[in-house]
Amino acid sequence: MKILLTLGTSAGGVGRHVRTLADGFEARGHEVVVAGPAETRRRFGFTQTFAEVPVSDRPHPVNDARTVAVLRRIRADVVHAHGLRAGALAALARPRRLVVTLHNAVTAGGAIGAVYATLERVVARRADVVLGVSPDLCERMTALGARAVAPAVVPAPPLADLPATTEFGGRTVLLTVARLAQQKGLEVLLDAAAGPYSEDVVFAVAGEGPLREALQERVTRENLPVTLLGPRDDVAALLKAATALVVPSRWEGQPLTVQEALRAGVPVVGFAVGGVPLMTGDAGLLVTPGDAGELRSALLRLLADDGLVDGLRAAALARGRALPGEADAVEAALKNYG
Repeated sequence: MKILLTLGTSAGGVGRHVRTLADGFEARGHEVVVAGPAETRRRFGFTQTFAEVPVSDRPHPVNDARTVAVLRRIRADVVHAHGLRAGALAALARPRRLVVTLHNAVTAGGAIGAVYATLERVVARRADVVLGVSPDLCERMTALGARAVAPAVVPAPPLADLPATTEFGGRTVLLTVARLAQQKGLEVLLDAAAGPYSEDVVFAVAGEGPLREALQERVTRENLPVTLLGPRDDVAALLKAATALVVPSRWEGQPLTVQEALRAGVPVVGFAVGGVPLMTGDAGLLVTPGDAGELRSALLRLLADDGLVDGLRAAALARGRALPGEADAVEAALKNYG
């Protein structure tokens, strides 16, 4: 089978997932072509035939026409597009069979939100199968009339075997791993971090992004117990030192950091959004989205109850062991290719 995988610019999870699928399909004897921006090829090291096409977050008539033309020339048995923009452009190329995985919810409003709503309708009408990384995405595509909708399988890569970091000097670590961007709800995390907490508690935030300067300015101004760690490649070591993973996001699908936390036996405390409740189950404390007071209360409850921590750690390990792996993702995708 000749499979075309297409995606846009990716900073992490989507690109890693597509690389996993490409390698898995190739190992099973399929011919694989990947289409996406040159930056994505460099970042994730695709070794398959790669067609460089511009797939940006926003519409660009000239580039979009070029991308559709390139996709149309690649005569594949199935096209699997990742992301709403990539899915809509692939749909316009009218492939023999189209599978679209939606990795993110549309959170923008106004004119941008209206554009994305149109793209959703295009994908719903033209895709043979739509895969969603969370129940709410699946429900939305069903409501829009998609022919077939199913849950996506997007596993985190195996957790690195690293010793716990000692950089926090034995303090109680509440860890967040996120891009410093609007969707991740980090301003609400800072609201929750205002305490009161004991002096040994530190909120550690691993990641980089456009909000770093504003976040650091607020941490300094309000003297919050928050440390911005910057980008890290040792998340496994951070998790082993953490009491909990804190997820203040406005929306998440199947976040890799939650999967990594579960595999490491680290409880999850955060907001009940997207696919987080289904993934976390009884291995965490999830509260009303956007409510900093409830998030603070959940954290204080956890910190005050060693028995609760132990129970949630055991539940996290159990759920982590049950999570799908990379081979499961490859087989799940192939089942949708007809």
